[in-house]
Amino acid sequence: MEWFIDKLPIISVALGVALLLFLNMKVKLNSFLALLISAIFVGILNGLRLPDVIESIKAGFGGTLGSLALIIGLGAVLGKLMVDSGAAQRVASTLLKKFGVKNIEWAILIVGGIFGISVFYEVAFIILAPLVISIAIEAKVSYMRLGITMVAAATMAHSLFPPQPGPTALVAAYGADMGMVYILGVVVFIPAVIAAGVILPRLLRNLDKPVPPLLKKPKEFSDDEMPGFAISILVPLLPAIIITSATIINYFITEGSLTHDIVNFIGSAEISLLLAVLVAIYVFGLRRGRKMHEVMDSFSSAIQSIAMIILIVGAGGAFKQIILDSGVGDFIAGMMQNTSVSPLIMAWLITAILRIATGTGVVSAITAAGIVGPLIDTFDVNPVLMVLATAAGSNTITHVNDASFWLFKEYFNLSIKETFRTWGLLLLTTSLVGLGVVLLLSLFI
Repeated sequence: MEWFIDKLPIISVALGVALLLFLNMKVKLNSFLALLISAIFVGILNGLRLPDVIESIKAGFGGTLGSLALIIGLGAVLGKLMVDSGAAQRVASTLLKKFGVKNIEWAILIVGGIFGISVFYEVAFIILAPLVISIAIEAKVSYMRLGITMVAAATMAHSLFPPQPGPTALVAAYGADMGMVYILGVVVFIPAVIAAGVILPRLLRNLDKPVPPLLKKPKEFSDDEMPGFAISILVPLLPAIIITSATIINYFITEGSLTHDIVNFIGSAEISLLLAVLVAIYVFGLRRGRKMHEVMDSFSSAIQSIAMIILIVGAGGAFKQIILDSGVGDFIAGMMQNTSVSPLIMAWLITAILRIATGTGVVSAITAAGIVGPLIDTFDVNPVLMVLATAAGSNTITHVNDASFWLFKEYFNLSIKETFRTWGLLLLTTSLVGLGVVLLLSLFI
């Protein structure tokens, strides 16, 4: 009994995660409700007073959304404005045309990466999949080879880079510098997507499949209807450019000065995204002849599409806060003081297990951050590397509990076995290579 009491914090987390998985996978309860119920369960099991449980949930929910809701919402709006204006189609078609048949994989990697950063993965997939299939037909190559390339880039970018919900939540949870997440994230992204998107398709056999029926075609714009290529690619990358520039400029200015305040105000995720959205409203909307009410319809539609994601992220923050307020994080940190296991590997492993079990990258990432977050001070590990390791874990192999698994399977008309052999293997490759690069970076940073 004494042993059980001593280990109660860690046992409570294990039971809480088990309850989360049971509610999500067996009962089919929405992740938002499953997270809240599991958070309450862990708090009560650890002896928190009922009023304290409520306060922890409110603090975690509100604190998380206080820093993330604007970013996630504005990011969704930016992506929607790209899609509805034809800017997304312009970026994809132009890059694919310029690279030619011989270098088509590299064009698709660039396109997939850009769309993975700027729009939600499902949106990127629906836009790019028809283009990939049509290009494969014209180039007389297997559409599955190009499909794997596209998905590898889009999923890895989606997992690594703000303003996507998962990495944005991790930046807030670990207190990492967002500009450095972009800079080091590129270092992780490149070898991971080359391994999974270029090398892997060449090693896999039996990828020659009949062209599948397209489940959904995005609106096809004529050349005159679409904005120019330069502006179409600049606007979605504007937040990344501003944030990264601010990080670099900070090395050359005095902290606390007016210049420092202005640079970091403009270079904040919220303001840089707001500026990008305002630019997009004009260049992707009003300038293209759309009325303001039509642009605002796109705005509203984007917010509606991510409402549930915002609630799930907030509930994940509540679960994390319960873990912190219950002393679970300190308990785990104390256990890890005399261990040789790298917190980067632990962050990746916990996240990967949760992703495999729940099928949800955002939930797995933010839950793992609550568990391993206290280890940053104990091990003096770089918060940016913790973000990247956890992000790599959230991109690992998934199965039938993941909506994206079925999207890939059904769109490309594959069997479950074929989906595991392609979708599952490409995700596992990006995740493992990503972790390897992070561990390599940890030797120098």
